[in-house]
Amino acid sequence: MHAVVERDAMTRPRRRWLRPVLMLSLPLLLVAGGVWLWLQSGHSVATDNAYVQQDRLAISADVTGRVLAVLPHEGQAVKRGDVLIRIGPRPFEIALARAEADLAAARLQVAELRSGTTGANADVAGKRDAVAFARQELERQQKLLADGFATRARLQAAEFALQKAQAEYDSAVADADQARTAANAAGRGTHPLVLAAEAARDKAAFELSRTTIRAAHDGIAMQTDKILPGQVILTGVPTMALALSNRRWVEANFKETDLEKMRVGQKATIRLDAWPSRPIIGRVESIGSATGSELSVLPAQNATGNWVKVVQRVPVRIALPAETGVPLIAGLSATVTVETEQ
Repeated sequence: MHAVVERDAMTRPRRRWLRPVLMLSLPLLLVAGGVWLWLQSGHSVATDNAYVQQDRLAISADVTGRVLAVLPHEGQAVKRGDVLIRIGPRPFEIALARAEADLAAARLQVAELRSGTTGANADVAGKRDAVAFARQELERQQKLLADGFATRARLQAAEFALQKAQAEYDSAVADADQARTAANAAGRGTHPLVLAAEAARDKAAFELSRTTIRAAHDGIAMQTDKILPGQVILTGVPTMALALSNRRWVEANFKETDLEKMRVGQKATIRLDAWPSRPIIGRVESIGSATGSELSVLPAQNATGNWVKVVQRVPVRIALPAETGVPLIAGLSATVTVETEQ
């Protein structure tokens, strides 16, 4: 009994010392936390109005045709140059064959134009002789009429024959000049008939090549169920889409009062709501040149008597690193903190 009393007497001074320490440590911790928060305030700005964004490329066809196959499935990763959609090529193969035949016919026609100058020159020579003969006949009739051996009717007939021969000669000369011009153009290889046929051939070949639609960028196939084999695809009408793998960023809508110390290149910490324990370190890529309300379809009109000031939001683009460690799904919510004191 005496030993127990002595043990209690020894532990009582220790408890008296511990109580003041505990009472003082709690206020000190609170003060230290407040000082740390005060020191940290103004060194960063944050917003939870942020979302993952990603460029999307709408896939459309350059020709109208029936779909044979859609190769990628929903969510499949594709590389640049991979085939996405195949369109039935048979109508375009027929069009190309017809264009090739038209080109051959045009070249044949031009070859005939080259050889047509010989016949035109011979026709001119014949018409020239006919003019000379008609002139001689007119002179002979004039002499006979002067001697009283011909009638005026024969003289008029000779005059008409000369006029007719002269008109035919002029027409033959014009035709020869036209044939010569066409032959010269054909000789230079720039005849309009051949150029038009070559353009039609090239157009048919281009349309045939466009029956295979390929990916223009690396990305993820989206909305592949919007187009099915057997469906007719129209020129320029969007079908499936391609989410570009290397074009992702976070759009953070900061308050206008947070922009005073924000600069391009500052460090930004991104925490996705889906993976809050795995932060991503990015950089401020650009600060928007207009507020969100100005970019809306119907901007707010504040020229009223009962105007109430509302803090505006400015979109800030946050560039992401090449490797984030988490899946980046377009539209995910995030919290972004930008360190403004760097």
